[in-house]
Amino acid sequence: MFLLIALLIVVSIFLILFVAVPIFMEKLAFWQTSKEKKIEAQLDNLFYDKNPKQLVKLYFILPPILAVIGLIASRSIIIAAVGAVFGLFVPNMIIKFRNTQRMMKFNSQILDAIMILSSSLKGGLSLLQAFEVLIEEMPAPMSQEVGLVVRENKMGLPLEESLRALAKRINQDELSLVINSILVARETGGDLTKVFSRLSTTIRDNRKLKDSIATLTMQGKLQGMIMSALPFMFVWWVLTFNKEHFNIMLQSELGRMLLGVAIFLQIVGLILIKKFSIIRI
Repeated sequence: MFLLIALLIVVSIFLILFVAVPIFMEKLAFWQTSKEKKIEAQLDNLFYDKNPKQLVKLYFILPPILAVIGLIASRSIIIAAVGAVFGLFVPNMIIKFRNTQRMMKFNSQILDAIMILSSSLKGGLSLLQAFEVLIEEMPAPMSQEVGLVVRENKMGLPLEESLRALAKRINQDELSLVINSILVARETGGDLTKVFSRLSTTIRDNRKLKDSIATLTMQGKLQGMIMSALPFMFVWWVLTFNKEHFNIMLQSELGRMLLGVAIFLQIVGLILIKKFSIIRI
């Protein structure tokens, strides 16, 4: 009887796997294909010459590796699970990191690009010819993005639409200011050289103001960081001398209520400090 029950259980498991495994593999293949297409689009926007299949493979490679490392290092299943979950986020973190670095580099090139465009226009070139000079003079990512604008224009897309698409791709305030100024000047017949001169002055003044604000709000940010770390440091310091020091708080209803109030007030204080440290311009 026992052998019959065991045999039935084994057969049932085999049948379930026989049905479930193909469905699972089909779903996995569909997910992998859709993920590759999504990553390929993101890499194309970054002008990053990398096979998306290699990044998708990280979703299968990193979780078990990080789980094993976490298990060996801590002897804890919880840490291993955390490592596995963290491995699932690593490919997206890689893409976001490259995008952030690219946006920062692009933003640092805007003033130089404005100067090149202004000099080219003063030399008698058209705006499109000035863009071509900019492509030759500037490194990536500025040359890549402007090169895409020029290629789209040569394929028949109006320059205004290409510039709006560029502003949508990059999504930076300074670039939006430059592109809107170009579009308005082209519609009204304004002098682009004077526009670029005013833009460069405006962007420099805006950056100086942002740097001054960052310096002035540094004290509030440091205060928030210290206040957030201070309770944990205090608890750790007390527990090193007396591990039962907080038992009276945890065992009584009043103590637990006071701890809850303290945590709530701590969170409120951090939120208020963050609010007061943000100055929008």
